[in-house]
Amino acid sequence: MNAIRLQIPAHADYIDMVRICLFGIASKMNYAYEEMEDMKVAVSEACNNAVIHGAQGASEDLIDVLFESKDSGLTIKVKNSGPSFLPPAAIEKAAPLPEVDISGLKVGGLGIYLMQALMDEVEVNASESGTEVVLTKYLDTEAAR
Repeated sequence: MNAIRLQIPAHADYIDMVRICLFGIASKMNYAYEEMEDMKVAVSEACNNAVIHGAQGASEDLIDVLFESKDSGLTIKVKNSGPSFLPPAAIEKAAPLPEVDISGLKVGGLGIYLMQALMDEVEVNASESGTEVVLTKYLDTEAAR
């Protein structure tokens, strides 16, 4: 297993750095372009949640991102040290969306749903020390199931 660590300020301006790093790693691992785009959206949502829920306006807050590549695929861990949100409630809300008019959906709150739709595995670990979102995308989805 190879691991690459990236630490960015908890500010939206730096999320592109995570996406660029992800693209480089996923390219070397031979992911299809569509899979890389899916992963970039999912990791952006995880980082955005870390900025919104974790930073709480403190300028010294950081987001830790860990990319772990294995033969089976890539796992991305996004961790912040801010106050935790309630993952079970958030994940429950992220259950498949009912047949609704998209214009009726409120902005925000779809991040976990998007991550689950775009990645093979999504795990949210919350503790007093912060929240960690673990995203996994397998290289061969059929073999992983």
